[in-house]
Amino acid sequence: MAITREHDLHKRRSGRNIGLALTLIVFIALVFGLTIAKVSRGAALQAFDHSYRPSLDPDHVRFQQR
Repeated sequence: MAITREHDLHKRRSGRNIGLALTLIVFIALVFGLTIAKVSRGAALQAFDHSYRPSLDPDHVRFQQR
């Protein structure tokens, strides 16, 4: 009996593993693409951290320009 002989179960698992790998690659590509789109949009990347920042307040900028 050969040691390298594959069982039918191994072939089915291999197909599932390939499908799972492709699904993960597509998911990672989607998340990466959305991240690049958000970063390259050029918007302010400052997050909400419960403190007042005049640079983010449109009314504050408007009053400074007068």
